[in-house]
Amino acid sequence: MRAQEKNRRSEADDRAMAERIGRLIEVLDSEIAEIEADIGALIKAEAEIADDAKLMRSLPGVGPVACMQLIAQMPELGRVGPKQLAALAGLAPFNVDSGAFRGKRKIAGGRKRVRDALYMAALNAIRRADPFKAFYARLRQAGKPAKLALIAVARKLLTVLNAMMRDRKPYLQTKPT
Repeated sequence: MRAQEKNRRSEADDRAMAERIGRLIEVLDSEIAEIEADIGALIKAEAEIADDAKLMRSLPGVGPVACMQLIAQMPELGRVGPKQLAALAGLAPFNVDSGAFRGKRKIAGGRKRVRDALYMAALNAIRRADPFKAFYARLRQAGKPAKLALIAVARKLLTVLNAMMRDRKPYLQTKPT
């Protein structure tokens, strides 16, 4: 709703209408902040969930929003295999083949909110974390499109998160020697 209202405000012809929409955006912002604070309090109140959140946040790129989405939407983390988890998140490439026709592989289905959160985490990771930045650069140098490389980074983040949750160990980035 906030994004919709921001778009309406940018298109408003009348200054008074833009101000009214601005007040509505302020109300929505305060509601969102309140909801996020409630979610944070719930996470801190439950020891097991707080530990999960701490583990997830140790991975570069995973911020508070991605962490909350993964806790809420992916209870399978650490309990299923990486391919099954990628399919649940909608990050697994599925073939588009029929008979002798071989089409491009595309991601499909899955949990949209998880996929969106991992996409944003991947954007953050390729800007800040060396191993993910290098992985993304390697894919781009190999001629892969930017979005495909970004989805590959998101899937790698999910795979690493799955292993971290399974082994109950935080992410440790090793420095190359």
